[in-house]
Amino acid sequence: MEWYHDLYVGDSIKDQSEKIKRKILHRAGQIQIYVISLASNPSNLLDIIPARELLQKYYAKRQIYIIGLAKGREEACRLACSIVTEIYEKTGAFFVRDYIMAQEAESRGRE
Repeated sequence: MEWYHDLYVGDSIKDQSEKIKRKILHRAGQIQIYVISLASNPSNLLDIIPARELLQKYYAKRQIYIIGLAKGREEACRLACSIVTEIYEKTGAFFVRDYIMAQEAESRGRE
């Protein structure tokens, strides 16, 4: 499991994001928390996954790249929409994975 350096976070959990992230990393179940990750299927843009599902063996075997956290499915959908909209406005395209990975590489280059 990898985390985007500039994690997108829903308004309702802005000040709790580090605590939530730490709990997810330590495999503590998080009720009502959803993660937004780069899509596992190349035909999609993003995946919205309940954090409690990350406890399943399936996800332990998968490399997922988390770019956002939200409380509740509705907020997760709104956040995913705003991520895609932001990327479209900046690039004029829906290449979410390419944009996120370029931002990550740029961030690592600055460090």
